Amino acid sequence: MGKFFNDEQAILKGVPKYRLYLMRILFVITFLFLGRDAWTEIFTHNGQWKPLDGVAYSFWAAYSTLMILGLRQPLKMAPLLLLQFFYKLIWLIAVAIPAYRNNTFDEVNAFTIIFIVGVVLDILIIPWKYVFRNYFAIKGI
Repeated sequence: MGKFFNDEQAILKGVPKYRLYLMRILFVITFLFLGRDAWTEIFTHNGQWKPLDGVAYSFWAAYSTLMILGLRQPLKMAPLLLLQFFYKLIWLIAVAIPAYRNNTFDEVNAFTIIFIVGVVLDILIIPWKYVFRNYFAIKGI
């Protein structure tokens, strides 16, 4: 197991080992729960897909499957967590808040709770200092 979780390079980059394990837990949770829902829908769906529903379930199935890669190399797969963070945050702003304001919140209530928890977990677990230093910093300036 030591070779599988070779975290020396990540630790040298300033990311504590506990954060790497938290990231791995988040990758596993996403793989298990989102993957179960997406793949179940794909394999049990009857009839023709509505195009946007087909895109959504195909994306979620592929996305959840890619989460497996985060077990071995969590920092290299950090963009998957960023995608998760941003799509949930955008959904909360674009869908949940307007639904709440229009008194149609009951239709999105379950998703809202899941997405709020997801955004909070992402905020707490994503190694933001590493992300900004490696993905957003302009080098050479």
